[in-house]
Amino acid sequence: MRSESGYSQSLERGLAILSAFRTGRPLLGISELAREVELTRSTAHRYVATLAMLGYLDQDPMSRKYRLGPRVLDLGFSAINSMELREIAAPHLQRLSDETGHTVNMAILDGTDVVYVERCRSAQQGQREIDLNLHVGSRLPAYCTSMGKVLLAYLPEHACGELLDRIELTQRGPNTLTRRTALVAELGRVREVGLAVNNEELAFGLRSIAAPVRGHAGDVVAAINLAVHRSWVSMEDLLRNLSAPLRSTAAEISTRVGFRPTGG
Repeated sequence: MRSESGYSQSLERGLAILSAFRTGRPLLGISELAREVELTRSTAHRYVATLAMLGYLDQDPMSRKYRLGPRVLDLGFSAINSMELREIAAPHLQRLSDETGHTVNMAILDGTDVVYVERCRSAQQGQREIDLNLHVGSRLPAYCTSMGKVLLAYLPEHACGELLDRIELTQRGPNTLTRRTALVAELGRVREVGLAVNNEELAFGLRSIAAPVRGHAGDVVAAINLAVHRSWVSMEDLLRNLSAPLRSTAAEISTRVGFRPTGG
């Protein structure tokens, strides 16, 4: 693995320093860390200083030793929350797939991509044509997927704008939105109706509808979708017959993770 061109020894060393902190020894000095990860003291100090500047390490003012910083806690909590969300959502997604006979997915936003965190695949004939080799951990561009449009639509306006600045709107399917004005208008519609559609924007033959999953604070933490082949159902029938069970499943998952709607 270390011989591969993409391998980063610097990243390995930084992670080794973070891994040196354990329950029994929450505070470590430069000399201890240098011995632990087999670096010179000056090299260890350079890595530690960088990690401290980034918030991954904190220096104790009395002992001058270091402890794990708040950024590490943020990573840990994010991982825990993601796993908890997947575990909570899985039976609801499977039930939706069983009841509708269609593939159901859940994804989160990571930069300009969606990352699949759960997938309940249908066994319908023709499913392979729209599978696109997707699995848990797969990434797709957010702008041309129904779940991605949900996740982009509910971002704060400035955050959404910054992401759109980084996206090259290239043609992926026959109906991909390749003009920013059209995509922004579509995201506004998603916010209004609480549902996103993908009508062959990602790939030929693939249609899907997606709904938001909200966390306890009301923010959209994930999206779920129903994916079908164009030969199975029209876009109109997809919305007419399957949007209600999709919305209901998204609401059930949101409730289970602590979301409580306000108002009447």
